[in-house]
Amino acid sequence: MSDWVKNCLLAAALVLCICLTPAYSEELDWELGTEISHITYKEPGFMKQKGMMYGLTGAYAFHEEPFMLKSEGRISWGQVDYSGSGTMENVDDVIFELRGLGGYDLRAFHSLVITPYTGLGYRYLYDDSSGRTTSTGAWGYERESNYFYSPIGIETFADLGNNWSLAATIEYDLFWRGLQRSHFGAAILENDQDEGYGVRGSVKFRKNGKDLDLVIEPFIRYWDIEDSDIAPVTWSGYVVGYGYEPANHSTEFGCKIALNF
Repeated sequence: MSDWVKNCLLAAALVLCICLTPAYSEELDWELGTEISHITYKEPGFMKQKGMMYGLTGAYAFHEEPFMLKSEGRISWGQVDYSGSGTMENVDDVIFELRGLGGYDLRAFHSLVITPYTGLGYRYLYDDSSGRTTSTGAWGYERESNYFYSPIGIETFADLGNNWSLAATIEYDLFWRGLQRSHFGAAILENDQDEGYGVRGSVKFRKNGKDLDLVIEPFIRYWDIEDSDIAPVTWSGYVVGYGYEPANHSTEFGCKIALNF
């Protein structure tokens, strides 16, 4: 992982801890869980990757009507199969995401609450096929993907009775900036991405228990990113070529199971 990415992760974590930690810790709502998903990544006309991802999730929230503050993060890992310039199986992938959200509760009916929210998000993906070749002899490489965005969404919450509740979320992710870093051995290509968007949604079923609540949440996450700027490929400080990151889109769908306390 590059120093630039490490600094971004540290800065984001510090900002979230400072800004989102409530004054009254006893009112925090914690959630810890695991998720499984299937992801498909495509660069139309160039390549495709797809495979299973397995992850851990965590969140804490201060929710006292009408205000909501929330910090959440996840990390997932798995292996994807590549097809494009030949084929390659079991390419290692890691996704890390950190988000800070703020919202305002609007009570529509006695048992229905609607919460518009927004915030800041950071998503990091690491894809590593370095040291390997495809079925046609093309060399693999390391790829780091960084997205900075603002979630803009609506969450609805309904009490169903008998200790059950239902929440649904729909969200648009306003893409601010992306940075792609590709490592071709000692040669490095860094590309800025300026245009794109994300969309995600989920349905959360919650069963209230005496000490712990069970959460089951099917979800879908989608990103659509346009061509990057053209940038130089450097090797030991020398420009040896030029390249860009093609337009791409990814779709991830899966299910999270968590405990809330």
